[in-house]
Amino acid sequence: MKLERGIFAIAVRSLIQISRRPIYWVGFFGIPLFMFLFITSMMDSGLPHHIPAAMVDRDGTSLSREVTQSLSGMQNVNISQTLNSYTQAREALQKGEIYGFFLIPENFQADLLAGREPAITFYTNMTYFVPGSLLFKSFKTTATYTKAGVVMNIADAAGADASQLAPLLQPVNIQTRGIGNPTMNYGIYLSNSFVPCLLQLMIMVMTCFSLGQEIKYGTSTRLLRMADGSIVKALFAKLLPQTIIWWVVAAFMLVWLYKFNGYTLQCSWWIMALSEFLFVLAAQGFALFIFGVLPNMRLSMSICSLLGILSFSIAAFSFPVQSMYGAIAIFSYIVPIRYNFLIYADQALNGIDIYYSRVWFVAYIIFIILPFTMLWKIKKYMKDPVYAP
Repeated sequence: MKLERGIFAIAVRSLIQISRRPIYWVGFFGIPLFMFLFITSMMDSGLPHHIPAAMVDRDGTSLSREVTQSLSGMQNVNISQTLNSYTQAREALQKGEIYGFFLIPENFQADLLAGREPAITFYTNMTYFVPGSLLFKSFKTTATYTKAGVVMNIADAAGADASQLAPLLQPVNIQTRGIGNPTMNYGIYLSNSFVPCLLQLMIMVMTCFSLGQEIKYGTSTRLLRMADGSIVKALFAKLLPQTIIWWVVAAFMLVWLYKFNGYTLQCSWWIMALSEFLFVLAAQGFALFIFGVLPNMRLSMSICSLLGILSFSIAAFSFPVQSMYGAIAIFSYIVPIRYNFLIYADQALNGIDIYYSRVWFVAYIIFIILPFTMLWKIKKYMKDPVYAP
């Protein structure tokens, strides 16, 4: 039987492989589309509301009940339990029944009115960063305004002018204006970070899987013969159908985020499209490089999975690189999603000129050409495939 050769023949062969194996359908379409819908629907309300918390009121006075009512009236807080001791609250926190608790000590009102400065304590579970941070903010606001309210009441009872006292309690009036996200919608920020990060994870894993299958089943030699011995032609044609599929998925992601969900887009649609299409190539290039370093399906997929999961943290979506330890911060710049996030922040959120994002686009190009340093090793293992389970 005559062996068909050339880029077109290899691309058709790759497309047939994709169409015949359900795992490709799941990896290319099932998981990404499901997670796109899941993440955005989870963030559709903007911020988590009614976070379960507990109140430990050991004072039982009118002032402590006022504090409880004020805290219960906050949109982010749901006082789901009223407990009698610190031990009970700690156990509820450890069981995951609540995300934090607010403790009012004994003799709180008496000590406060006597000027003895009683201590209000509150605890939040920062293992769950978003609900823990929101509870911390609500608890701190309640504690601050409780003290200020008591001082105002005492001063008013003593005949002082409340209007003159207010500037002393709050000498600087703070106004928060969220640039690019005026409604402070967490969905705008997190969905546009997590969704592309998930896409990077799937691109890297599926790239290593498809190449690893060639070595596992010994078909890589046939692939090289079809490419006339050229590893560049073999990889280009092999990954071309995958690249087109990922471009379609990335285009759907853009439409889903900015059209259907109405997320902030301060730049041209084509700038973000260019970013995502180069991002797909960068993720494939990074996966190819990893496969070149470790031309073993199991090991390369494991490394890609590990880096893909860690990217949710080291890409600095929720924790700034400047505050990381130096040995950790450096890893932020070795994954393509970091530059996707920076371009998103510059262009979609802030709408600055593309000139100021040029370095991040250059980073994409570096990831794209990175696997050329490992082509010799990939060709070596494809010419003599040895599968190590």
